[in-house]
Amino acid sequence: MIVNQRSLYLFRLLGDLLLIIAAFVLAAGLAQPWHILFERYYMFFLLVGLNILWVISTNITGFYNDFHSRNFPIQFINLIKETAAQIIASILFIFLVKEDLFTRNFIVYYTILLMFFISLRIIVFRKVLKSLRRKGKNIRNLLILGNNEIARNFKSMINSNPDFGYNLIGLVSEEKNVRNENVIGSVDQLEMLISEHKVDELVIAVTGKSGNFLDDIMKTCNRLAVRTHIIPDYFKFLSNRFQVSMFGSFPIITARREPLDEAHWRLLKRSFDIFFSLFIILFVFTWFYPLIFILSKITSPGPVFFLQERVGAKNQKFKCYKFRTMKVTKTIPTEKFKPVTEDDPRVTKLGRFLRKSNMDELPQFINVLKGEMSVVGPRPHAVQYDQVYGKIVDEIRLRYNVKPGITGWAQIHGLRGDVPDEEENRKRTRKRIEYDIWYIENWSLTLDFQIILITMWQMLRGKSKGV
Repeated sequence: MIVNQRSLYLFRLLGDLLLIIAAFVLAAGLAQPWHILFERYYMFFLLVGLNILWVISTNITGFYNDFHSRNFPIQFINLIKETAAQIIASILFIFLVKEDLFTRNFIVYYTILLMFFISLRIIVFRKVLKSLRRKGKNIRNLLILGNNEIARNFKSMINSNPDFGYNLIGLVSEEKNVRNENVIGSVDQLEMLISEHKVDELVIAVTGKSGNFLDDIMKTCNRLAVRTHIIPDYFKFLSNRFQVSMFGSFPIITARREPLDEAHWRLLKRSFDIFFSLFIILFVFTWFYPLIFILSKITSPGPVFFLQERVGAKNQKFKCYKFRTMKVTKTIPTEKFKPVTEDDPRVTKLGRFLRKSNMDELPQFINVLKGEMSVVGPRPHAVQYDQVYGKIVDEIRLRYNVKPGITGWAQIHGLRGDVPDEEENRKRTRKRIEYDIWYIENWSLTLDFQIILITMWQMLRGKSKGV
């Protein structure tokens, strides 16, 4: 329901098709003299085929799906997939027609130019669209009917994505006499609110209401020419773990097994963990450790490593390796557990850098190599954390179905660590566990790559916090 979603899709698609033509012609001109391209007319059949392939493959993979392309690293991975399809098709065509001039150099030039052109288009398009939305261009007023968790989460998503093109007026409670900073009125005032705020679209996010209730809302919206969207009652069941299908005339939600229940997917993930952790240990840890050893000894007395018992897969305890980031103090056994928060005075100066850059987690690649952790997964809780969090979220044990990770889906969404405010911390904990469970239900190797790239991107921008 993004404003002008279809128009934006066609604009991006047509723009990318033109960029494919430009990359193709320019690559051909760099690989061979221009006149050769026009002499070998059959190469233009390849160009037409590559354009058709792009349309088909991007629709299959959802390359232009706005809800799946919020982060540039994610879109870049999707671009690699689309480019790979283009290259494979080009190689097959060149082989079948026995082309002897437009071969290796042409393929290399086309790959580089296509990646560059499309990446540049993505960056420029997003910046221009955000700029236009901020200036109020083509903005629609949106009202949300509902005051439950689904309604509030939808409100948060709209507020986090101004480029969707909506000006959120607020929430309307389905109950009377409810009003706060989020709720601007009740359902009996709906007609007045729509007229007063010139509402263009309404999202219905209520649960447990009768069909007559929805009929009355729809009639009001139709009379006032307001476009209506409904988030269904069974929304909470919808994820890649479930399949919605029709059985005769009945909609059926069928539960599916988690991907990592399957042995071949676990083997694939484990193989990736071994190769990736070996690479990091050999090419990063071997020179980074001596540097941290020297700085640690100079700035703060105590060991370089900090070993802490944490909860792993199947609720098994293991010793998690980290670079020490806190001052060495004697812990009183009866002392109340105190999580580390941002600006915690117990953290050393070197520790603050290591935590902000996530470099304190680097030794955990040893845990990955030992098979106790994975590169990507829910963050392993310290035993004390687990006991505290278990009282907040009942579903916390679902995290034990997979190995914990160095980074994860919750972490790249800013849900790492605790905050001093107790109530806010409870909300963050629930949200973090929700993200962890979503990752488990929707795991794929591609998702792991995306999380790794986003983590690296956040580290480079200094936006990751290793609390």
